[in-house]
Amino acid sequence: MRSFKFPYPPTPAVLHWLSGGQLANRLGRSLRLWLLLDRLYSNPALQQALPQPFRYQQLCRLLYAPSHSWAETVSRQQITAYCQGTDCLCQQTASQLIFSHPNATAMQISPQAWGEAICHMTGLTASALEEELEKCPFAVTHRSLRADLDYLTQAQWLQLADSQMGTKRYLRIPPEQWPIPPADPVLRTPGLLSRRDGWTLLRALESIAFVQPQLEVIINQLWDALTERSPQGQPSPFPTREPTRRIFIHLDYILNETVQERVDSYQAELEALWQTPDGGVVQFDYWLARQEQQVRVTVYPVCLHYARRAKYLSAYGVDPQGNFGWHNYRLDRIVSPQLQVLPWGDLAVPEALKALRHAGQLPTPAAVEQALEAAWGFNFYLPKALLIMRFSPAFARWYVDETDRHPTFHPLPHRALPRLIRLQMADTAEQAALLDLVARLPKGDRYYCGWIRLGDINVTMRLRDWRPNGEVIAPLALRQQMLQEALQEVHWYQAHQDSAENRSAKTQVNPS
Repeated sequence: MRSFKFPYPPTPAVLHWLSGGQLANRLGRSLRLWLLLDRLYSNPALQQALPQPFRYQQLCRLLYAPSHSWAETVSRQQITAYCQGTDCLCQQTASQLIFSHPNATAMQISPQAWGEAICHMTGLTASALEEELEKCPFAVTHRSLRADLDYLTQAQWLQLADSQMGTKRYLRIPPEQWPIPPADPVLRTPGLLSRRDGWTLLRALESIAFVQPQLEVIINQLWDALTERSPQGQPSPFPTREPTRRIFIHLDYILNETVQERVDSYQAELEALWQTPDGGVVQFDYWLARQEQQVRVTVYPVCLHYARRAKYLSAYGVDPQGNFGWHNYRLDRIVSPQLQVLPWGDLAVPEALKALRHAGQLPTPAAVEQALEAAWGFNFYLPKALLIMRFSPAFARWYVDETDRHPTFHPLPHRALPRLIRLQMADTAEQAALLDLVARLPKGDRYYCGWIRLGDINVTMRLRDWRPNGEVIAPLALRQQMLQEALQEVHWYQAHQDSAENRSAKTQVNPS
C-alpha cells in the first residue's frame, strides 16, 4: 500500500470531530483516535511493517514497547506497571503526545491558546483540563483499544476485511475515501457580521445546538470571534462585552443527558455513513413502546429530523411490523449499543433494497420532503385524507388566519364545500353524510381544508389544541374520534364535579 500523510493536526476542532461531538467526556479517547490515524497514515516505518489487511495484535506490537503486556485480561494498572521506566506509548501523557508531536506545529497556536480553546469547547476548567493532560491515553486495556479500531471502522477510516478464524482484519483506505471534517466557518473576518447580529447568531445557535452536536464547534469559534482582540492589540470588530440578553428561544427536548449522549452517538454514526460514496444499510434493535416489545430492524437510513421533542430517523426497509417501506424511528428508542452497518452483500440486507440500489432508485431525502409537502403530518408514509375544519370567525381571526400550518391548509367559503366533497370523497356513503352535514352548518363561520396524514399523532395533537373552538368536519373517522374524546372529557369532569358537590353538601349538613 502506498504511503500517505494524515493531514489533520490535533486542533480542538479536529479532536471534537473525532469525538463525535462529545469531547468533554471523550478527550482521552479522541486523542487516542487521532494518534492511531496519524500512525496508520503518516508513519512510514509503521506503514511499511504493517500488513494490509492487519490484525489488532500486529498493530499493537508496532505501537507499544516489547515490555507491554499482551494478556487480554490484564488490568489497566497492571499494564502501566509492566512498562514503568520505559518509553512505551502507554507511559506517555496526553500533553506529551500532543505538543511533542511534529504535527503539532501545524496547529499554529500555542499550548496556552490550545488549552483555552478546549476549555471553551468542553466547559472544562483549566485545572480539570490539566489533570486530563497528565493522564496517559494509551494506558488502556486491549478491550478498549479494540473498541477504538471498531469505532474507526464505523467512522469509515478503516474497512473490515474477511475474518480468518474469527479474528478481525482491518484495511487501511486511500485518502480519497477518508471522511471530510466539517469546514471551519469563516467567522474572524471583520465585517462579516454586525455587532448585534454576531451576538444574536451566537444565542440562536446555543438554543438549537442539541439538534446538531457539531454546532458546538461553530459556537465556540463565534464566541472567540466576539470576544477576542486582534494580534496588534486592537479591539475585535465585535463588542467584547456581552450585551444583555433579551430574546430567548425555548425548544422542548425530552431526553436526559445520558440518553442524549447515546442519541448523539447514533447521529454521528449516521452522518459518518452518509459521507461515504455508497452509503449503507444499518441494523439495530428497537423498542416498541405501545407493544412493550423489542424488535430488530434492517433499514436504509435516509435522513434525520428533530420533531415532537425528539430526534427521528426516516428510513426505508423492513419496519417493526415486518412490512417493507418507510418508517420513522425515534433515536432514543434504539436499544443497540451502536448501529451495525451491513455491507450491501450481507445476507441480512433485504433483496428489495438490493434491487433498488442496483436500479439506482434508492430513496432520497428529496422524496421525504416531497411527501411532507403533500400532506400535513410527520409520518409522511401514512395514507392521505382530506381535512375540513370549522371555526368561529373571532377564533379564526386571532389563532388560525394568516398562520402557516401546512402548504395545503387554506381557507375556503362555505359555498365551496359541496363541490370539494364531491370531487375528493370517493366513498359515496361518506360523501352523502358530509354533504348533509355541511348543508346544516352556519354559513357565516370560517372553514379551512387541507390534506393530512390520517393517524398522525402530530396532527391529532394540533386538533386537540383547537378544541373546543375547532370542529372537525372531515374525515368522518377523525370527526368521530374527536367526538369520543370530547365525550370522555365531559364524563370525567361531570363525574368529578358531582363527587365534589356531594362532598361539599355533606360537609355543610354535618360540619365537624
